[in-house]
Amino acid sequence: MVHRANVDLASGAPLDPTGLALIREVVESCAGLSRKELAQTVCELLGWTRASGRLKALECVQLLEQFEATGVLVLPAKARRRPVGSRTRVPVTARGDRGPELVGEVGEFEPITVETVETPEQRLLFRELVGRHHYLGYAVPFGAQLRYLVYVARPARAVAGCVQFSSPAWRMAVRDDWIGWDDATRQRNLQRVVSNSRFLILPWVRIRNLASRVLAQAVRQLGADWPRRYGVEVLLVETLVDPRRYRGDCYRAANWLRLGATAGRGRMDREHRRHGAAPKAVLVYPVVKDAARRLCEDG
Repeated sequence: MVHRANVDLASGAPLDPTGLALIREVVESCAGLSRKELAQTVCELLGWTRASGRLKALECVQLLEQFEATGVLVLPAKARRRPVGSRTRVPVTARGDRGPELVGEVGEFEPITVETVETPEQRLLFRELVGRHHYLGYAVPFGAQLRYLVYVARPARAVAGCVQFSSPAWRMAVRDDWIGWDDATRQRNLQRVVSNSRFLILPWVRIRNLASRVLAQAVRQLGADWPRRYGVEVLLVETLVDPRRYRGDCYRAANWLRLGATAGRGRMDREHRRHGAAPKAVLVYPVVKDAARRLCEDG
């Protein structure tokens, strides 16, 4: 089995000795650089870029840290900043406090808008709402990501929820079987899958059919926004639902498919220590009709 720490981030093939030697040389000869700067340097030298041309620096930092954990190399001390995937400080302001109850049918609150999080103010609001009102809290997303704020227009414009899309799970058996992936094909086409990693309708918002409407709008917008930002067409969106808390009705109402359940390890459990600890329901939404077929293509 090929672990991500041994994978060339450009081709998905196992990292060859020449690539590893170059990484060691960069780390040893550029001791004054931060981990992020080292990752950017490695990406530039090895051509590890997204289709948009942006460097895969976040993924490269994770790869370097996995090499360090196995004794392959020694990195400079971490800067005092939030690592990807970590919990982060959540602001507490009046904007995140419980608002007026919004109860009724979705038609009474239209138009519903799903707006991309772009500005520092929007990022703080998203972090606060998810951090205070989503049961998983807020964590720095892994890899590529897009975040949205959901607004209702009536009786007055108000934020009603949050949606986050980010890099998909590296390996998920029921998804991979449904697509028909072997390891090589998954490594080649995984970037065309996106995870709906957070979905929140605020607890004081009880609008019938709002959640399924938002999911449908958000996926449509993702289909335009993700290629514009990352240069990659999204073919499939996935999500995990904790059956101990939710049934996933809004996903099924938005025509998502339930494929089965995870093994319960979590995306970072590489050593299979938590098998079956917390299985989640796996749901997917094919953005195009022939998503599975296209995800098995060579190009």
